[in-house]
Amino acid sequence: MAKQPLTPDAEPSIETSEETAARLAAAATASKGAPTPTRKQQEAANKRPLVPDDRKLAAKQARAKSADSRERARIGMAAGDDKYLPLRERGPQKRFVRDYVDARFNVGEFMIPVMFLVIILTFFPDPTVQTYGILALWAFFLVAVIDCVILGFILKRKVEAKFGASKAERVRWYAAMRALQLRAMRLPKPQVKRGQYPS
Repeated sequence: MAKQPLTPDAEPSIETSEETAARLAAAATASKGAPTPTRKQQEAANKRPLVPDDRKLAAKQARAKSADSRERARIGMAAGDDKYLPLRERGPQKRFVRDYVDARFNVGEFMIPVMFLVIILTFFPDPTVQTYGILALWAFFLVAVIDCVILGFILKRKVEAKFGASKAERVRWYAAMRALQLRAMRLPKPQVKRGQYPS
C-alpha cells in the first residue's frame, strides 16, 4: 500500500514489508486487545511435561491429593453417602435396615462388653466364679442370637412391604451383623436416634 504524499509535489513512497507487518499487528492489538497467538505458541502453551521438573514436589502434591480423596471417602462413608459406600451397603433398602437397627436397642451390641467382663472373671481363682461367668456368656450369646432372628423376620417383612419382595434378599444377615456391633463402632455411622424408627 502506498503512503499518500504530504504535499502535491512529493513523490509517493512504497511501504516496506516490515512496516506492513507492524501496521497489521498494531491494528490487531487495537481491535482485540492482544495479538492472536500463532499455532506454534498455542501448542507450546498446552504442552505438559511427561516428567515434572521437581519430582519431590510432584510426589508431595500427589500424596496430598490422595490423602484428600481418602478423607472425603471416609467422611462420605461415615455419613452414609451411597457414592462412597461398598456395593453391599448401597440402596434405599439397606439404608432403611441401618436406620431401623440403629433406632432399636439390640442385645447383641453389648456382646463385646460382656465378653470382656467374662475374661476378667476368668482371672478369679475361684472356679465357681469362672464357671458362672462362662455360663452367663453362653446364655447372653443365645439371647443375642434369638434377638437377631426376631429382628431379621421383622425387617424382612417391613422391607418387602416397602420395597418389594425382590429387595428383601439378605437383609436379615445384614441387620444381624449390624446389630451385633457396638453403636459407636458401626459404619456407616448411625443417622437416627434411639427410638427414631424409619417410616
